[in-house]
Amino acid sequence: MTTAADTPGLTTTRAPFIEAAQAAGRLYIDQPYELYSDANHDVWHRLYGRMGERWARYANEKFLEGIRTLQLDPTKVPRLEDVNRFMAPLTGFRAKAVSGYVPAYRFFDCLRQREFPTTITIRDGEVLDYLPEPDIFHDIAGHVPMHTDKAFADTLVAFGECARAAAERVSGIADEHERLRVLTSVVKAMARFFWFTVEFGLMKGATPGELKVYGSGLLSSYGEIQHAIESPEVQRWPFQLEWVVNQGFEIDHYQPLLFVVDSFDHLFAEVIRLVEWVREGRLDHVAPGEPGISEADLVSFLEAAGHA
Repeated sequence: MTTAADTPGLTTTRAPFIEAAQAAGRLYIDQPYELYSDANHDVWHRLYGRMGERWARYANEKFLEGIRTLQLDPTKVPRLEDVNRFMAPLTGFRAKAVSGYVPAYRFFDCLRQREFPTTITIRDGEVLDYLPEPDIFHDIAGHVPMHTDKAFADTLVAFGECARAAAERVSGIADEHERLRVLTSVVKAMARFFWFTVEFGLMKGATPGELKVYGSGLLSSYGEIQHAIESPEVQRWPFQLEWVVNQGFEIDHYQPLLFVVDSFDHLFAEVIRLVEWVREGRLDHVAPGEPGISEADLVSFLEAAGHA
């Protein structure tokens, strides 16, 4: 009889099941829970166990409520079906297992449909603190607790509407070169907005001068969640849409610049403004720089616009 200790596991970059799914062109998959190894569960236990004190100190209250609602087992990688059983009745959101990177339009359109593309592999136990790509700890322990809150869930849906607006924006541009230029600019602006909010956002706390974390990149990082709030090396500025969409970022180090929203209502209002700016053409010429926009991301929007 094969045991969890004998299996290859579902370790990031070393998961035969994922390699096979990708080779077969299957993006949306089931979570083969029986493939998680003892080492995979141990990594989840170590990651989850060390975050409790940091969450209690730095995370926003809605995240903490989400953690309590989801009733995640601190000792084992979660089953997505269990996560969805608690989350879906609250906001309609569901975690949806994927085999790898989801092109930008398809990702945002999943959000519009209240589906969150979720990585099912987990990082190696030797690299707990940095991972250039998401894993199930980042997605489930970092992102998903926020998805139990209606205001935040509605904000994610609005991001999906923004992607649809971007596809509509370029659908009427006849010149191929100009269409690609405008699309690259708009998608870059959306990526920057998402990064500085959903991934690395800060929010005003309940008392004057207090800051709390709501961005998943911070909520899933033992080191950076504290650094984001306490380090004198971090610039923390009130959220300004015109600045955010023109501000580049790099993913391989702690963030030196973060933006602070007043509340989840404020965040939702800014996403609605982002949608309006897409439709008005105000994101057609954002500043160059990071992040780079991949061909797969552009193609996903062009397919939605009918120009693939």
